Amino acid sequence: MTDDDRVLMERDEETGVARITLNNPGRRNSYDPAMRRRLAACLDEAALDDAVKVVHLRGAEGVFSTGADMGNAYAWYGDGARAGKDGQGEDGAKKRRRPSQRRRLTVDRKTFGFYHDFMGYPKATVAEVRGYALGGGFELALMADIAVVARDARIGMPATRFLGPALGSLHLFFHRLGPVLARRLLLTGDVIPASAVEHLGVFTEVLDDDRVEARADWWARKVAKMPADGIVMAKEAFRLVEQMQAYQGEEVASYLFHAFGTNLQFEEDEFNFVKARAQHGTKRAFQLRDEHFEIPEP
Repeated sequence: MTDDDRVLMERDEETGVARITLNNPGRRNSYDPAMRRRLAACLDEAALDDAVKVVHLRGAEGVFSTGADMGNAYAWYGDGARAGKDGQGEDGAKKRRRPSQRRRLTVDRKTFGFYHDFMGYPKATVAEVRGYALGGGFELALMADIAVVARDARIGMPATRFLGPALGSLHLFFHRLGPVLARRLLLTGDVIPASAVEHLGVFTEVLDDDRVEARADWWARKVAKMPADGIVMAKEAFRLVEQMQAYQGEEVASYLFHAFGTNLQFEEDEFNFVKARAQHGTKRAFQLRDEHFEIPEP
């Protein structure tokens, strides 16, 4: 499957809705850097299309997205993340080492630019969330203007169990979820059903799974009835208000915290996902992660 096949876009000029589908169902619509670049390109294309008023974002085969693909945690930092000063070990093999902080900061700044652009996207956005919305997928769901979420959809930031709680757009979590829920999810890495936050009004609608697709389509068509320029002006006004009230400094703080937070030292009794993945493979590393963090409730 090519990168173009992993993110699909179709436009309905009659309604003014562009539908973008994350199409990587074999990996629960997680995305690697190339797939995220393709998603960004589709969003840019829709943003420049005057016929598009609303972007309807969804995932293939009943799953929204499990976020960044953690199959190779350092792959996001490129080949330079593995090479030492001379690129070789004593046996001539390529060294494996942590990415430098200068590389982390550069890559993370670009990475978080994608989410900042989506948060300030000039067209209205509707997220159709089913199955899973984890990590970056959870962030996209929270950033969408309208989010229609299945009650049994699993949401959360489990990657905090790899890298610690200073992960993702912290201002977003505290502003959208509230400080109590944000701390709970970030300090535990718990994955919870969307029904658990239904009463908090975190999402536009939380519904039974079989109703989500039709309702998301309805919301997209409903918002698209607004004047195109009115939507753009409203989005800029919304962005200004949120920046003044909640996101001051966020565009620097988010990638800065992430870059520093991904360079942790692990004690012997702490779970190190990168080490576990190298020793046991990705599937077993996820199993070991869940076993390590499982604490029976009293």
